[in-house]
Amino acid sequence: MQGTVATYDEQTRSGTLLLDDGAELAFPAAAFDASGLRLLRLGQRVRIERDPDGTVTRITLPTFR
Repeated sequence: MQGTVATYDEQTRSGTLLLDDGAELAFPAAAFDASGLRLLRLGQRVRIERDPDGTVTRITLPTFR
């Protein structure tokens, strides 16, 4: 699944994503920490991995696996 960074707080390392269907999805600091990324920019396109409960577990760039 992919989306766009809508908000990102550098202090808490959490934020929200705007999914392709228009839904907004929050992500926790743990998902950012699992990404290996150093920062996110508003409007940046990202790939999202979620657990069976729907919680975002990892955020990566679409070109990363």
